[in-house]
Amino acid sequence: MNPELERIRSEMKQKRKKTNKNVEKKRNGFSIYRYLCKVLLVVFLTLLVLIFIKKDPQFKTDFYKFVYNSHFSFATFNDVYEKYMGNPLPFKDLLVQGTEPVFNEQLVYKETNIYKDGVELKVDKNYMVPALDSGIVVFIGDKEDYKDTVIVQQANGIDVWYSNVSADNLKLYDYIEKGSLIGEVKTDSLYMVFKKDGKVLDYKDYIQ
Repeated sequence: MNPELERIRSEMKQKRKKTNKNVEKKRNGFSIYRYLCKVLLVVFLTLLVLIFIKKDPQFKTDFYKFVYNSHFSFATFNDVYEKYMGNPLPFKDLLVQGTEPVFNEQLVYKETNIYKDGVELKVDKNYMVPALDSGIVVFIGDKEDYKDTVIVQQANGIDVWYSNVSADNLKLYDYIEKGSLIGEVKTDSLYMVFKKDGKVLDYKDYIQ
């Protein structure tokens, strides 16, 4: 092989490695800069809202009404945020790499009966209820005719009610993954309701 040609190839490889290293450094620097910008933006918006809430009683009333009383789509907001801003948890892939969920199940039941706006599912006693899909917990409490209820707003905008469930492991606005634990049924019945934009949906389209 021509020694001169071999030398040129070697020099080109070295230059290519150096270029790749520089590009990688720039990417890492940009990622850190982008993350800091996201943090500062969130802090700024939070402070702005808190200032308005403190200074203007009417803004405080309107804000709480919009967020807590209206049908504010937390799941849609989370979806849009991740699309344009990335995951709010930095280095998520590195943090969760190699871990497996402790509980990851599919919904299992014996029979169905129509109940109010939804369905009664007959299950085993002490059945551990899995989430049908990923979403955000937007309600935990007592619902008339349904008793202890957890409402999960999925990314597709559907509110799923899981009722007659003891959900001591969940908190309001928790993000839960598909198949993760909602809670344990209090008897042998799980009541479910499916709604979107305040309208009741046919449960048959959402349970297997």
